[in-house]
Amino acid sequence: QVQLVESGGGLVQAGDSLRLSCAASGRTFSAYAMAWFRQAPGKDREFVAAMIWGGNTARYADSVEGRFTISRGRAGNTVYLQMNSLKPEDTGVYYCAAKRSKTPEYDYWGQGTQVTVSS
Repeated sequence: QVQLVESGGGLVQAGDSLRLSCAASGRTFSAYAMAWFRQAPGKDREFVAAMIWGGNTARYADSVEGRFTISRGRAGNTVYLQMNSLKPEDTGVYYCAAKRSKTPEYDYWGQGTQVTVSS
């Protein structure tokens, strides 16, 4: 069984920064990509950023482009999300996800970490 564990969430003010971390544990797997999603209260979960392991290619949602940076850890299946210039609309539960192939769906999900940005 694979577990993804997120950390780094918290309560910050608009304009502040946060860095989220996600580490995989349990059964070893070869990741094709890891990503971050978020879900605001009353809204559907939405894509934030992803990194494809081969070539370290990153993709971002338009709403976070230029403010957030996804990066890969040096060891194992780990991924980070550096969030700068945070806005109240960035508030939500942030989930880490991983997939083993190019399929659209992600195979593994974390439990989420809360990010709250006050105005």
